[in-house]
Amino acid sequence: MKLSLSTLVYTAIGLGAIAAVAFVLLRDPGAQPGGADRATLETLKAGDMKKLVIHDTPRDVSKAAYTTDDGGEGHLADHAGRHVVLNFWATWCGPCREEMPTLSALQAAMGGDTLEVVTIATGRNPPPAMRAFFDEIGVDNLPLHRDPQQKIARDMDVLGLPITVILSPSGREVARLKGEADWNSDSARAILSAMIGEPTGG
Repeated sequence: MKLSLSTLVYTAIGLGAIAAVAFVLLRDPGAQPGGADRATLETLKAGDMKKLVIHDTPRDVSKAAYTTDDGGEGHLADHAGRHVVLNFWATWCGPCREEMPTLSALQAAMGGDTLEVVTIATGRNPPPAMRAFFDEIGVDNLPLHRDPQQKIARDMDVLGLPITVILSPSGREVARLKGEADWNSDSARAILSAMIGEPTGG
């Protein structure tokens, strides 16, 4: 059976593309085709986002369960397949009260198939107090998950609140920001859009 020259060329191109994608994924399991590299992300950091630490190597996350807002059980692995902005907070945390509306705005603007904002209250946070906290600041689009025994927080070295980490679609931590930040800022959106591999704006 003879193959035309054009068939051979297209086959070679296809195999080359597959090899290139495989190389990226093997080099960094958290990498996604189209996502920006670290150097590019660093140039997008401004304002509060200057505190964002982008890791050289993705980190494993906790496998412990958290209590979902409906009383069930969830795991961080349940959110694999999209980038996750994971925020650790508590009802007694003043900076969390200031920051949470910006996370809500981020979810409203960018939440979907490629990105999700997940909030977990760590430590002693009674559900009624958590609901009141969200009601008082006008947040209705974020989950009221709990980590009552602080298992996830301990596993992930969450010291002080708030702390927000970014997880890749493979479920590994690729960046971390300690303290309050405006997650609905132009810089935050630009960084997340670049990670996802989508154009900024809109």
